[in-house]
Amino acid sequence: MEPSERIDLFYRAFQRRDGATMAACYTPDATFRDPVFDLCGERVGAMWRMLCERGKDLRVEFSDIRVDGDRGSAEWQAWYRFSKSGRPVHNVIHAEFRFRDGLICEHVDSFDFWRWSRQALGPAGLLLGWSGWLRDKVRGEAARGLAAFR
Repeated sequence: MEPSERIDLFYRAFQRRDGATMAACYTPDATFRDPVFDLCGERVGAMWRMLCERGKDLRVEFSDIRVDGDRGSAEWQAWYRFSKSGRPVHNVIHAEFRFRDGLICEHVDSFDFWRWSRQALGPAGLLLGWSGWLRDKVRGEAARGLAAFR
């Protein structure tokens, strides 16, 4: 499968909340990084399965798939209610991919953590979303959630 087709398959699966298909898009030794998670191997697929299973109101849109050799990128957006606060979130994400043997071996998602935290956490995110302390707290909670899911 060509990298552009893999990216399209990945996000169409995300739109259907099909975490198993998303996980199958990665090499066994794949890495994933964003402002909240830093994962490798089977934990990458587990994260997507968890997000799909828990994201009952999740809506995803993607666009602007670009590929150059073994590298690719896409823009995507997600709308959902943050489970801890019940607050609505609209996250705007830029994704970068590297491919090996037609599968994703490296995936980096970038988004504005402070913008996200203001939406997801309300006043606490507004006041502390820029801080390393809040980011570390969110990362810790996310890691515990993923460990409990697996």
